[in-house]
Amino acid sequence: MTTVPPQTADTRWRCALCGNLTRFDVTRSSKVVEYVHLDLAGEPRVEEREVLSETIESVRCRWCNAVDRIELVDRPGTDS
Repeated sequence: MTTVPPQTADTRWRCALCGNLTRFDVTRSSKVVEYVHLDLAGEPRVEEREVLSETIESVRCRWCNAVDRIELVDRPGTDS
C-alpha cells in the first residue's frame, strides 16, 4: 500500500491513471476527543470535536478504482 500525502492549500489529489480530480474514497484513521451531549431521552450529539492525530491509509479513485496511482498536483491559481 502506498502512502498518500494529504492535500494542502496549494495541492490536490489527481489520479495518474484516469485524470480524476474530484471523486475519491479516503480511508483514514483518526484519534479524536469529542464532547458528547446526551439529551434527556439519551440521544447523543457531538458538540465539540478535536482531532489529535489523523493518518490517511488509502485513497481510491472513484472513476477507475486505482489505489496506487494517486498523486499530488498543484491547485489552479497557486504559485507552487
